[in-house]
Amino acid sequence: MREAAARTEVEDAASIAAAAVPALLEAQGLRLEIGGKRLIDGIDIRIGQGRKTMIMGANGAGKSLLLRLLHGLIVPTAGRMTWRGGPLDKSARRAQAMVFQRPVMLRRSVLANLAFALKVRGLRGPAREARIAEALDKAQLGDLARSPARVLSGGEQQRLALARALACDPELLFLDEPTASLDPASTQAIESLIADASRRGVTVVMVSHDLGQARRLADDIVFLQAGRVAESGPASRVLCSPRSEAAGAWLEGRLFLDGQGAQG
Repeated sequence: MREAAARTEVEDAASIAAAAVPALLEAQGLRLEIGGKRLIDGIDIRIGQGRKTMIMGANGAGKSLLLRLLHGLIVPTAGRMTWRGGPLDKSARRAQAMVFQRPVMLRRSVLANLAFALKVRGLRGPAREARIAEALDKAQLGDLARSPARVLSGGEQQRLALARALACDPELLFLDEPTASLDPASTQAIESLIADASRRGVTVVMVSHDLGQARRLADDIVFLQAGRVAESGPASRVLCSPRSEAAGAWLEGRLFLDGQGAQG
């Protein structure tokens, strides 16, 4: 009984600490309908500045769709989003970057992929060269700088995609399952880059199916079920003491069907 009370006290403290962090990005009543089908259903989400927020849930829950909505790649049917409490304008979008599960590689060398991204952001001359060198070093791609990006391994391409995004110095980084199908060594390298970015103050919003990864990286969890937020809160609470049936079933490896509850 004392152990349960102590755990509750720790969880409450984590929730209070998370709420005290100023919001970088907020969405209210976010809804997406395509072909008469509601795919995202009235989502409210608050992304704390400097936090690592992980979006989790079963396949088809709407995780990747939500990520694209938050980044502005898809226009919502309804709802509003704010950046630091104000309008989510072009300058706010420029302060964001996104890395997809399948990275997009230009038909250029590793170095040229980095150089092009920085040129688009207006960085030139010695400052750009220094930023490229730093990115190659952090991603451990220096020996491959002159290699065509499209012939790299999956893990190397993902490191390049992440290094390219971080080289643009974003305030907010969106990641859509960046380690899916990667081997443990490549996963560790990606997670190290994410952790380093977080230490430098980058806010991270990441989709993942990996429970172990959530335990290693996440500060906050947003758990989706059928296009709705079933549960959200500090990772230390959600992953240990979930309050929703959907999240509890997923964490225990049981099937959860809307209207039928957990199965097995």
